[in-house]
Amino acid sequence: MQLRKTIDKILANFLVIIMAIMVLNVLWQVASRFILGSPSSFTDELARYLMIWVGILGAAYISGRNMHVAIDVLPTRLSPPMQKRLILIVRILIILFCLLAMVIGGSRLVYITYVLGQNSPALQVPLAVVYMVIPISGLLIIYYKLSDILKKQ
Repeated sequence: MQLRKTIDKILANFLVIIMAIMVLNVLWQVASRFILGSPSSFTDELARYLMIWVGILGAAYISGRNMHVAIDVLPTRLSPPMQKRLILIVRILIILFCLLAMVIGGSRLVYITYVLGQNSPALQVPLAVVYMVIPISGLLIIYYKLSDILKKQ
């Protein structure tokens, strides 16, 4: 449980830092375009990549806090024992999706872009670094869901 709180705190702080950098980046983009009359060349790309990281890591954070959007029409109509079974099944399906799509698929994407040496046009950052957030978030979500399953037992 202490590990989960530590991961939550690190992830929350990292998301705040990314958001702060994104705000400063967009402010600079607006200032350079309208005040200086010469838009910065890297700000659009940096904002895009920061938004990807905020979105995907934010999904992992929200998943860990169990604050994600859920349709609860079916669970509310079930008996408490059946609700617990349904929650377990949903958590297992989330783990399987994260393992197959995010961890394995995301790792393959990172590997392919690394081997091909693809870089972003303006920043010249390896796209493998940008895509690395996918398997990282997948592993975080798997950890959170396994932790939820083991905690309830």
